[in-house]
Amino acid sequence: MRIVGGKLKGLQFHAPAKLPVRPTTDMAKEALFNILLNSYDFEECTILDLFTGTGSVSIEFASRDTQSITSVDKHPGCVAWLKTVKEKHHLENIAIYKADAFKFLTQTSEKYDIIFADPPYDLPNIPLLPQLVQQYQLLNENGVLVVEHPSTLKLNQQPGYTETRKYGYSSFSFFKKIKE
Repeated sequence: MRIVGGKLKGLQFHAPAKLPVRPTTDMAKEALFNILLNSYDFEECTILDLFTGTGSVSIEFASRDTQSITSVDKHPGCVAWLKTVKEKHHLENIAIYKADAFKFLTQTSEKYDIIFADPPYDLPNIPLLPQLVQQYQLLNENGVLVVEHPSTLKLNQQPGYTETRKYGYSSFSFFKKIKE
């Protein structure tokens, strides 16, 4: 995995092969960050990275001096790997939690500017993510939820849906906060 922007731009990471992950491709990640940069000043943002895996997206945000990043994954190897990278590169703006992403959404009292979720593609309850984010009002006023999912899965009927961008087998679906 390669960091595509910020102070760590160009840095390559080689996560342990035994991690149960499917990292976001560099091309898709670069496209996603170009989209987000048009709407957000990362230095002012609070980020939630669900199913963080290798931490590629969290590290990308940290590289761009994002105010705070909360990274959540339930796999101990993923959590340990990201902690190692955080310490090695002094990424103090990343807070790492070993937790189930769905439970985390129901228990956090924080609100976020950007929530990024990259669940395992075979997870049957991916559509529950936008529902929980809306139900627990986890987005700030102009916040966005981005769910990475297989292009065969359609999320356009979920609450707050705005658009989907397709990158081969992977797609990003975007959701805005529904006004109360």
